[in-house]
Amino acid sequence: MAPGLVAGSAPGRGVGSAAGPSSEPAAEPAPGPGAESVPGPAPEPASTHAPVSTADTDPDARDRQAPAGWAEYHLPSLDLLPLPESERGLSEDEILERASLLERTLASFGVEATVVDFSFGPAVTRYELQPGPGVRVNKFTALADDIALALAATDVRVEAPIPGKSAVGIEVPNKERLAVPLREVLQSPEFLASTSKLTVALGKDNAGNPVVGDLARMPHLLIAGATGSGKSVCMNTLICSLLYKARPDEVKMLMIDPKMVELSMYNGIPHLMAPVVTDPRRAAGFLKGAVKEMESRYELFAALGVRNITQYNQLVRDNPGPDPDHPRRPLPYIVIFIDELADLMMVAPADVEDAICRLAQMARACGIHLVIATQSPRVDVITGLIKANIPSRIAFAVSSQVDSRVILDAAGAERLLGRGDMLYHPAGLPKPIRAQGAYISEASVEKLVQFVKAQGRPEYTAQEVPLENGGRRGRNGTYGPQAAQEAAAPQSAVDEALPEAARIIIEHGHASVSLLQRRLRCNYTKAVRLIDQLEEMGFIGPHQGSKPREVLATMAKWHEVFGDRAGGPRPPAE
Repeated sequence: MAPGLVAGSAPGRGVGSAAGPSSEPAAEPAPGPGAESVPGPAPEPASTHAPVSTADTDPDARDRQAPAGWAEYHLPSLDLLPLPESERGLSEDEILERASLLERTLASFGVEATVVDFSFGPAVTRYELQPGPGVRVNKFTALADDIALALAATDVRVEAPIPGKSAVGIEVPNKERLAVPLREVLQSPEFLASTSKLTVALGKDNAGNPVVGDLARMPHLLIAGATGSGKSVCMNTLICSLLYKARPDEVKMLMIDPKMVELSMYNGIPHLMAPVVTDPRRAAGFLKGAVKEMESRYELFAALGVRNITQYNQLVRDNPGPDPDHPRRPLPYIVIFIDELADLMMVAPADVEDAICRLAQMARACGIHLVIATQSPRVDVITGLIKANIPSRIAFAVSSQVDSRVILDAAGAERLLGRGDMLYHPAGLPKPIRAQGAYISEASVEKLVQFVKAQGRPEYTAQEVPLENGGRRGRNGTYGPQAAQEAAAPQSAVDEALPEAARIIIEHGHASVSLLQRRLRCNYTKAVRLIDQLEEMGFIGPHQGSKPREVLATMAKWHEVFGDRAGGPRPPAE
């Protein structure tokens, strides 16, 4: 057995428990935009019967004035959630046996490496290897499939190198995956010590340490993964975390659920600004209403000379205003949950993209945050503008490396195991964190929702801005007054840009939306429409996944269809 590993397995390693083994003291999560740092040791709760509260850690919490309707509001008790069941992990002998097999497998391919440490997580065990002299780290990545075969594992993920360490990490799936109940993360010191009302429980990392985030620091979150990968459960854990952390006057939520079944159970909770929105066109209107709310908040901040919601709420607590009968009230944070972005982008892409981008660029300081989920991580759903303005990402298992790059700008999500296995990449960290997402059952969600609903009714204050032209698209791919005029006029049989688009794809020998966007300098919607028209006319073949479409026409056909328009070259004389 490798001496490095034996030295690493010193007394104190809880190998058989979900708490991660490590030869070093458990590291605090790195403070940054996506993770909560814990200021010193947090006191353990005296009893799990007490609600999750920050009254003991936040001196201003007792003085914070709540509206009369919520003065007696009680945060939920952890007793509403089931106790975590004790589960057995891998024994130390099993881990050491795998480590020895891993070293022998690498040696058989001429790669000298020594396992110097390991960490046991709920879903995977990560082995840390010290490469021998002259061994290139890319050799480990190239051998991922061979390592999986030798260890009889479904898949392995190689992290070369581990950030902050001169070692390579090889993550091997556990034979029996351990569940991470939401209650286990909610009662962790990391969650209890956080004073932010936007603290959310995400799961546990590869070392068994709780992964806790703060939406105020993220400040927006994009979640993507294939069907059944754990995306909807993650949304539930985020919402329930906020219900455990904040009163209705502290955090408001706007939920958009085009699938109509994922978030409907939250209808009626007092934190809602509007009933759960299921119509994609109305959802686009509510997003535009959120932009109006953002603008009105900034006008209020400018009038009072403050820069953000934190300064405004502090000012209001110190000086409620000249009229004691109508004092100023602190503004609540607003979290907008969108469960399926793809459905919205199909109905009103321009309005949705514009509203999301404006909110993502400007809304953080006024306390409005976005949590967007999709099971279709394609470039026409997660556009470049949306991705550029949402820095924090969670990727669940996807089917291809292309999808992983759309979400994370890197490969890796295609090797995840599904069922909550995720890569969490908060803003500010160089590489994503692998974690097992927290789990909460539908029955537990129902109990929590009933407890919250019993304490008050929602006040629906969200604005809905009607879409111009009812959300219909004009011929130029836009939505607005010009689109309304075009919708009333008959559609021309041939788009003005169609001859030029046909000439471009014939000259290049392939057809793609991005090619037409670059050469014609048009928006995505117009390029898609041109591609569809060219397919109907027989110029190009059908969609072939990520491959460019095949060009079926020649310049002779171009002249036959379009004549001398767009100045295309003459076909060669026969």
